[in-house]
Amino acid sequence: MGWVKTKEELDKYFKLRVREFIGAKMLGVMIETRPELIKSLLPPPLEPAKDPQALIFIAEYPQTNLGPGYREAALFIRCQYQDEEGSYCLSMPVDAEARMHNGRDIYGFPKKMAAIHLERKDQEIVGWVERGGIRFVEIKAELSGTLPELPKLGPTFLFKAMPAADLTPGFDGPVFLVRQQTEIEMKKLEIGGAEVTLRESRHDPWAEIEVEKVIVAYYLVSNNRMQPGKVVAEVDPEAYLPYSFMKTDFFSGE
Repeated sequence: MGWVKTKEELDKYFKLRVREFIGAKMLGVMIETRPELIKSLLPPPLEPAKDPQALIFIAEYPQTNLGPGYREAALFIRCQYQDEEGSYCLSMPVDAEARMHNGRDIYGFPKKMAAIHLERKDQEIVGWVERGGIRFVEIKAELSGTLPELPKLGPTFLFKAMPAADLTPGFDGPVFLVRQQTEIEMKKLEIGGAEVTLRESRHDPWAEIEVEKVIVAYYLVSNNRMQPGKVVAEVDPEAYLPYSFMKTDFFSGE
């Protein structure tokens, strides 16, 4: 396990094509927001889906096939690429440094380190995410029923790009659009209502998502199998540049 990996180490690593999350516990909310807001946040060639919706989740993964468990949160907006509906990930905080880099480097998930809390007491669930002293998302849910199966949400669409080494506007190499699908083996799905609080944060601007209505809150227990991604297009780097700073705390010199 030194700097240079042996053939045996490489063979073992690349056999782990499916990332497994056993006994995942997830608090999520589906939100209705403004169609023009969704459109403004989607990099081309992604287009808005039929319904102007966003999804927030806060999850605990007790066991994975990559190492110790950890917590994770995410903000998605519904989108469409060609004829397929899916979701575009705007942000994905995690609380374990070891689980940050693979997701960012391989798939393009916009991961950052954060403090993440998820707690259930009877039918009440509270979850929050905090960075830089700002608790920029907080969910308080009250569960009241169950569902027999999960709604179909489709794949996640992500972008992979390497910022230019000479610090000129642009990238070293192409910008890729990646499609990634996660298979979910549901164990239990409870639903209810929720209060969602999004607070202003310069580096984590989740509050830009205007909550017109909370459609549903859910608590999901499942085994998740994260499938390999696939590059589906090479995109216009100039058009993507304004959207490309989600993985870092943007600093413009002021």
